[in-house]
Amino acid sequence: MEDTPKLQTHIEIKPIQPPKPRISVELTAEELLKEQKLPFPFFRPLAQRKENTWVISLFVILHLIAFAASMIINDCWSNSHGQCALSPLGRFSFQPLSENPLLGPSASALDEMGALRQRYLAKDQEFWRLFTSPCLHAGVFHLLINLSCVIFVGIHLEQEFGPLRIGIVYILSALTGSLVAALFLQDRPSIASPSALFGLLGAMLSGLIRNWKFYSKKFATLVAFCAILMLNFILGLMPYINNFSNIGGFISGFLLGFVLLFKPQLGKMYQNKGGLFDYDVKHSVKLKQKLDRPVLRSISLVIFSLLLAGVIVAVVQGINVNKYCTWCHYIDCVPFKWWSCGSKTTHCETMANSDQMTLTCSGNGKFRVFPFVSLSQARIEDLCNLLCS
Repeated sequence: MEDTPKLQTHIEIKPIQPPKPRISVELTAEELLKEQKLPFPFFRPLAQRKENTWVISLFVILHLIAFAASMIINDCWSNSHGQCALSPLGRFSFQPLSENPLLGPSASALDEMGALRQRYLAKDQEFWRLFTSPCLHAGVFHLLINLSCVIFVGIHLEQEFGPLRIGIVYILSALTGSLVAALFLQDRPSIASPSALFGLLGAMLSGLIRNWKFYSKKFATLVAFCAILMLNFILGLMPYINNFSNIGGFISGFLLGFVLLFKPQLGKMYQNKGGLFDYDVKHSVKLKQKLDRPVLRSISLVIFSLLLAGVIVAVVQGINVNKYCTWCHYIDCVPFKWWSCGSKTTHCETMANSDQMTLTCSGNGKFRVFPFVSLSQARIEDLCNLLCS
């Protein structure tokens, strides 16, 4: 009797793949409740996708190029005959700290690079300086602090809201800050590069206020925000940095934050969850409705447009607010034993022979003897301002 063939059954068990989380903005309430947290990105770990930070990276590179160009134009080794800080750097050495406490170029070099100054805007109508001033930095200390804060704040905001919106906030805040600075100018060089950083801080604050109920660890957010704000505002009390540009940039960024930062990229927020600032799930159910406020966006846009139009008209008309506010200059620069905030026009008498030159301030009688005679008129003006201050 033949054996009955045995039936063989082959069962293949495939592992069940967990469903991928939906990254669409149209998350339902049930799906949101399944998630633990959606992080607010100001201090969360950066995303692995680096292409989303190209706008901030581009601005940082442009600032570095502008500062290098400023030092090439300055050429302390030749123009100051070796009387420089860090003189081994040669052409890239810096002016003495007594002349520039931020370790940077001279006042005349900043003027040549396109810094704001009352005489150039009011008399010479050089309005192109409104666009060059936000690109300049007063010194190495200013450059390092400002760009570090821009990278820290800007990259996180760019990865959440995208390069286009953050780029618009950055550029418009820088331009508005430069326009506001032009209303408070005195007869000394003034740069407006921190206005873009203050615009990013203003946009971040408007986002925090707009979605206050959704964030956890709000106290840590405000502490970090105030620390960055105060550090850069105090830095603005030193010469050459215009604090009024910071104020203008902050206000414009705050308004533009309500206009543009209305819908974060929730998918990327989910992929990078686990950061320091998180959304509360219970409040996230109404996230889309909370972030979509057309009336608030419209009002903010109208206010920003009026602000921008107003400062443009005031600058074109040559209005100087310092004539009506006698104490406003202390917001821009506070005198200290290591630097001066003098803005009055100075005059010096020069006496030169074959190997030395004597410079005497007509206002206070101070004089200084230099062991060389080949000085440009712009450099003589720099030294005269130091003697008379």
